[in-house]
Amino acid sequence: MAGGALADAGTLKRAHLYEYRITGYFIFACIVGSMGGSLFGYDLGVSGGVTSMDDFLIEFFPDIYRRKQMHLRETDYCKYDNQILTLFTSSLYFAGLVSTFAASYVTRSYGRRGSIIVGSISFFLGGVVNAAAKNIFMLILGRIFLGIGIGFGNQAVPLYLSEMAPAKVRGTVNQLFQLTTCLGILIANLINYGTEKIHPWGWRLSLGLATFPATLMFLGGIILPETPNSLVEQGKLDKARAVLIKVRGTENIDAELQDLVEASESARAVKHPFKNLLSRKNRPQFVIGALGIPAFQQLTGMNSILFYAPVMFQSLGFGGSAALISSTVTNGALVVAAMMSMYMADRFGRRFLLLEASVEMFSYMIIVGVTLALKFGEGKELPKALGLFIVIIICLFVLAYGRSWGPMGWLVPSELFPLETRSAGQSVVVCVNLLFTALIAQCFLVSLCHLKYGIFLLFAGLVFVMGSFIFFLLPETKQVPIEEVYLLWRQHWFWSKIVGDSGDMNQS
Repeated sequence: MAGGALADAGTLKRAHLYEYRITGYFIFACIVGSMGGSLFGYDLGVSGGVTSMDDFLIEFFPDIYRRKQMHLRETDYCKYDNQILTLFTSSLYFAGLVSTFAASYVTRSYGRRGSIIVGSISFFLGGVVNAAAKNIFMLILGRIFLGIGIGFGNQAVPLYLSEMAPAKVRGTVNQLFQLTTCLGILIANLINYGTEKIHPWGWRLSLGLATFPATLMFLGGIILPETPNSLVEQGKLDKARAVLIKVRGTENIDAELQDLVEASESARAVKHPFKNLLSRKNRPQFVIGALGIPAFQQLTGMNSILFYAPVMFQSLGFGGSAALISSTVTNGALVVAAMMSMYMADRFGRRFLLLEASVEMFSYMIIVGVTLALKFGEGKELPKALGLFIVIIICLFVLAYGRSWGPMGWLVPSELFPLETRSAGQSVVVCVNLLFTALIAQCFLVSLCHLKYGIFLLFAGLVFVMGSFIFFLLPETKQVPIEEVYLLWRQHWFWSKIVGDSGDMNQS
């Protein structure tokens, strides 16, 4: 099958010599480290609910509130079309996009923990400013602080989890980031459902509670051990050995440590990691990990549902509470999917999950688009049975995304880059991810207004393209040690023609 070659043990250098046990210390480090995902998830879940609350709209967007009341009894694709309102959501992701380059420097020079701590402090400040906001300027300023926090957190946490995990369970461990992200989304939806009933300041409570996951992440960053990979990169070999022994639960870590040392020597030889990303030997990682996967993860249309689920369901004729309940059910499906993915990633492989889900997601977007084209229009009530059908289809879409493109969009890129370009590569991953996240956040409501049901057919077309991208270009990385993933490119039907012998990490 195209792109499906998997490096066997004979082609890997020392993988068969790696030893590990799942220790309590390792579990603790991974659970605490993954708390960074809750920041990203909480904001994804809270912003859409807040922008649909009447008290929030009355204070900051009275024109939209009046338009909403005018269309209270009718369905209208354009009910929430306002670029300042969408800027409230998207400004966070533009800020995260810029901050991720500073995060790369901190992550490489001071370790993964350094970025986790900086991100948590910035996110805490953002929550405070948003909760106290008196005008739109304060709202946007708070979102910028939140965005900086997400830029640092999303840069460091996936790397932290991938580097701490043994190769055979790396998929499961890395997806703790996705699980905590999904839990953050679900908790935010439940909080929004409760605070909607607290007038007139319930929305402030929703935004202010972002300080809670930020505090957990800060405390975690203080007590966490640094990753062995980062310690070796900083020249702290004794500490790296000690941490590796502790997290692997065995003294026999020489083979793995030697691979880390060799990777670090290659990394130190690279003076300009961002420039090195563009070199021929790193072309596959750059195209797939830094550009393709993070962009396509957003172009699925999933984050439109996460951002604007309450708004979207209200636009389709659901009442305020019904819309929040529908979005909560949808996000509950996302948590279930994340748990499914943790079980499946290291059993079925990353490539299989991405391809299988692409087929499902394509089908569901077609169903939603065609259903709305036939049965839904401005001024026309959406029948309750049909509304329930759409919620079910969207939940199935979320289940497919949540066990594939959601977690794999962070897992696969974190596996692909060699140590010499890992922090730079992850910065580009986060940058591209947040760029497309911001564009989707800014453009979805206006697209819903003008394209109507066609927006779902557009997403279906994009899902088809990204499934083809994975089929032809991504090899399977399941259970391949992270410092030996580069060997896969030499065996790939297409990338072997690009990298040739330059795929060897020992070459500068």
